[in-house]
Amino acid sequence: MSSLIHRLHPIEKQALVFHLIFAGICLLVLFAPINLAVGLKMLFLVILYNILTPIWGWLQKDAGWLNIWLFALILSIFQVFPDWFLADQLDILVFPADGCFKIGAVSGYMAGLWAIPIFISVFVGERLQHWYSTTAAYIGVGVVSFILFTGSEQTLWLLPAWHAKNVFMIGHTAIYIVIPEIILGLTAFFAFQQVKTQGIRQKIIAAFLVMQLYLGSAAFFYFVIERVLVS
Repeated sequence: MSSLIHRLHPIEKQALVFHLIFAGICLLVLFAPINLAVGLKMLFLVILYNILTPIWGWLQKDAGWLNIWLFALILSIFQVFPDWFLADQLDILVFPADGCFKIGAVSGYMAGLWAIPIFISVFVGERLQHWYSTTAAYIGVGVVSFILFTGSEQTLWLLPAWHAKNVFMIGHTAIYIVIPEIILGLTAFFAFQQVKTQGIRQKIIAAFLVMQLYLGSAAFFYFVIERVLVS
C-alpha cells in the first residue's frame, strides 16, 4: 500500500489524504456518543464536505478540482428528483424520520450527499484518462461507481439512513438500482468531459440531462427486474 501511495501524483495524493481525513471525520461524527439525530449529523457532514472541497481546491490552486466539485454538486441537487420519484411514486425507497428536514419524501441532506461519490468517480476517471486512456477511464469509473454506490446501500441503513423496500435485494442492496448507479457514474464522467471548460449554465444543463437518464434507467430496470423477471 505504501509503495502504491508513493507512486501517486501529488494531485492524487492530495485527493486520497483529503478523503481519508473526511472519512475519519464521518466516523467520529456518526458514531460519537452525541445526542443528535442522525439526519442532522448527515446534514452537517454533507455541508462540511461541500465547504471543505472547494476550499481545498482553492488552496491548491487546482481549477480542475473545483470544476469537478461544482459539477458534482449541481448534479447532486438534481438527484433529489429520482430519489423522490422512487420514494413517493414507486414506494420502493424509504427515508425514515431522521431529524433532518424533507424535500418531498427525501431527507434534505441528499441534495448534497450525491456530490461525494460523483466527485470521487469523476476525479478517478480524469486521472485514469490522463495517465492511461479513455477506455481505462470508463472502466475505472464503472468499477468505482459500483463500489461506492453498492457500498453505501450495504452500510448506511445501519445509521439508519435510507433503505429499499418491496424489491429484490442481495443483502441490503436493491438489485434493480445497481446498473442505473453504474450508468450514473459513467454518464456523469462523460457529461463532465463535455462541459468542464464551459460555464455554469452548460454544467447545469449537462447535470440535468444526466439526472434524467438516471431516473429513466432506474424506472426501466425496476420494471424489467421487478415486474418482468421477479414477479
